[in-house]
Amino acid sequence: MNKSTIIHMISGPRNISTAMMYSFGNRTDCEILDEPLYGYYLKETDADHPGKEEIIQSMDCDATSVFDTINNTQTQPYLFVKNMAHHFIGLDPKITLGYKNVFLIRNTRQILTSFSKVIKNPTLDDIGIKKEWELFQYLCQHKKEAVILDTGLLLEDPESVLTQLCNRLGISFQQEMLAWKAGPRTQDGIWAPYWYHNVHQTTGFKKQSSSVDPLPDHLIDVEKEAYFYYEKLLASAIRP
Repeated sequence: MNKSTIIHMISGPRNISTAMMYSFGNRTDCEILDEPLYGYYLKETDADHPGKEEIIQSMDCDATSVFDTINNTQTQPYLFVKNMAHHFIGLDPKITLGYKNVFLIRNTRQILTSFSKVIKNPTLDDIGIKKEWELFQYLCQHKKEAVILDTGLLLEDPESVLTQLCNRLGISFQQEMLAWKAGPRTQDGIWAPYWYHNVHQTTGFKKQSSSVDPLPDHLIDVEKEAYFYYEKLLASAIRP
């Protein structure tokens, strides 16, 4: 079997990134990989995340080795890699040039509202939106197409947006991408008990409850700066 074509999704936290992973994992021709840089990120930053020590001990924390594994996967025609933008600490962006890159964004007020329920005082770097903009700019400068998906727009009409996404990626759309069985996946990272409770209740794409929650006052300045980058990326997002 030839090496898998890599669909590389870069997302901020508390988006629908896990639902997107389940969507692609429901295809008949795609393997999925859940946040392979998480251990590397925690080891490099010592960030205080739930289950930190268990994650570090259980994962390959060498970024070069992680990408070697990604690049040599030969299980299915496609490999969907879910990566978090804030995990790209000190990495050369050229590693993305050989991939089909997808940037998943969400209204930054909603991200911060949701994320702050687990990480109390998130910074701009913690939600990754600035890094997404930087990586997107890098790919544009190297004349490499990158697709932008906005959660709000995708949830308005999942079939339309996913069909357009597949067209942009040069793959066929499959109806199986719209629905999946509730519950965990064997491919879930070991951090799933801390982060995936809501998505494990889903059987398809649905709006998230945090959309209507208020933003804590101490995050207002962070959100203003984050929204600047979100708005730039949103301008290029696929629309229903």
